[in-house]
Amino acid sequence: MDDVARLTLPDRVVWCDGTDEERIRLTAQAVAEGVLISLDQKRLPGCTLHRSHPNDVARSEHLTFICTPTSEQAGPTNNWMAPEEAYEKCGAILRGAMRGRTMYVVPYLMGPPGSPFSKVGIELTDSIYVVLNMRIMTRMGRIALDELGASEAFVRGVHSLGDLDPQRRMICHFPQDRTIWSVGSGYGGNALLGKKCFALRLGSWMAREEGWLAEHMLIMGLEDPRGHITYVAGAFPSACGKTNFAMMQPSGRLGGYKIHTIGDDIAWLRFGSDGRLWAINPEAGFFGVAPGTGRSTNPTALEMVSRNTIFTNVVATPTGTVWWEGMEPLPVGNGYYDWKGHPWNPDLKTPGAHPNARFTTPITQCATYSPKWEDPQGVPISAILFGARRSNCVPLVIESFDWAHGVYLGATLASETTAAAEGKTGQIRRDPMAMLPFCGYNMADYFAHWLKMGKGRDREGNGPSDLLGRQEVGDTGKGRANMPRIFRVNWFRKDENGRFVWPGFSENIRVLKWIVDRCEGRADAIVSPLGRLPAPGAIDIEGLPLAKDTMENLLAVDRAGWTEFANAEQTFFDRLGSRMPAELLSQRTSFLSRLRPS
Repeated sequence: MDDVARLTLPDRVVWCDGTDEERIRLTAQAVAEGVLISLDQKRLPGCTLHRSHPNDVARSEHLTFICTPTSEQAGPTNNWMAPEEAYEKCGAILRGAMRGRTMYVVPYLMGPPGSPFSKVGIELTDSIYVVLNMRIMTRMGRIALDELGASEAFVRGVHSLGDLDPQRRMICHFPQDRTIWSVGSGYGGNALLGKKCFALRLGSWMAREEGWLAEHMLIMGLEDPRGHITYVAGAFPSACGKTNFAMMQPSGRLGGYKIHTIGDDIAWLRFGSDGRLWAINPEAGFFGVAPGTGRSTNPTALEMVSRNTIFTNVVATPTGTVWWEGMEPLPVGNGYYDWKGHPWNPDLKTPGAHPNARFTTPITQCATYSPKWEDPQGVPISAILFGARRSNCVPLVIESFDWAHGVYLGATLASETTAAAEGKTGQIRRDPMAMLPFCGYNMADYFAHWLKMGKGRDREGNGPSDLLGRQEVGDTGKGRANMPRIFRVNWFRKDENGRFVWPGFSENIRVLKWIVDRCEGRADAIVSPLGRLPAPGAIDIEGLPLAKDTMENLLAVDRAGWTEFANAEQTFFDRLGSRMPAELLSQRTSFLSRLRPS
């Protein structure tokens, strides 16, 4: 800390204790300094609004570096910089960056106290906004120092707003040093160092070394009418429905089922003594995308953020509340201000909220919150889902043939881009396991680590080619052992008029029920070239306004489209070079073979 203070030259240093008294004091200070805007405390108790600099509203992936001794360790999908160079360049920008400001010392715990999963970090920051967000997103203060004790095994983080000049912005990760330096941004993914920087980029490096997984995944449980809970994890690129899915509330025909939310973004998974993968959510809050969140899409989230929430880059209303696109009803009249603080109304035909506007809120406020979030042992995972935005080709749900095939499904995940990262939206981007921006080392080695996690746990059984044309009833019991089943899902298929085919949102419970039933050996499946698909009638669609052939279309196998897609995979695999696992190359060859007409 003293070295950082000598480098950054803050006017004073404040240690954060994580108490409620501290939160009240810092919030009042942030409002007085104009960092936060106080909202109507009767309508939105404990809530405030923050406006980012217009050039600082998303992850700056092109300015994010993995700093390892060799570029091969970082891999071709990461921006690499040698540690010495990164310390020198970032240090030059940090020199004197906190002059006239306060440096806050933020100890924080990722994971439940006393858990074998949990790890401690300390972030030094000059942003009071970061401090207040970290208090929501982590277990901050004395609890972290108590967990650390006399140990020096913690992640060191340095963050400064700097001058917010994108030309002087760097987010550097030093895996061997367990260190993160970030300067020039106040955006969550760049500045809340416990989140993507620690929990995923450094976390994935530590996970490989220690034999576990750090993943961009939600964790949720589905409780059936008998009271039995099955837990699943799911990897989706940012703004692809993770939060909505993690906290949906079943209704209508499946109203007897119940969702238990443990997390919506990050999962740490380790083997338990029973040979199964167990998972915790290392975070303590949600940093969710606001636009698109409404009564019809995610009423749970809308109720959850009505108190003790920091809103970022949304519309300020004349009544001291907030609004964003997708929140009903549409504003009427004057007195609204957009995310930049300019007068706004819908007639301007420009978004009032930034497309990547956020809310930061405690997980314990979620109506579907599960107390298992606090369990030091985590929860046992029965299924892993890989999902993304694809308007065509990808069926509603696919089950992998085995673990290696599931890794292939995850490794070839591609999605239509959203506003969570800088750049154009709507383009198809490969995002293996939804980890492309977050894997802290060579992606080929990451695939090998996933494959290694499943080694020795698969049983002898028929291969995919032997299964083609057969229908399975329930669980074959082959090729699974204690590893979770792996599925690929897609809620975003569109028809020829550009309309979504599947209703999505709370109706996704119907797909989740089939997935859980597959894990329990109760559901039928048909073997296709892609994997196992739901047999006709296996997904309950009674009561949905769907045309007669909708499910057939949602589960159709477009051999030509998939062949084109699989051929394009070779370019990505070639980019990873000789470190690419032969097992995945073999999976691709087998897939292309299965796609050929018999």
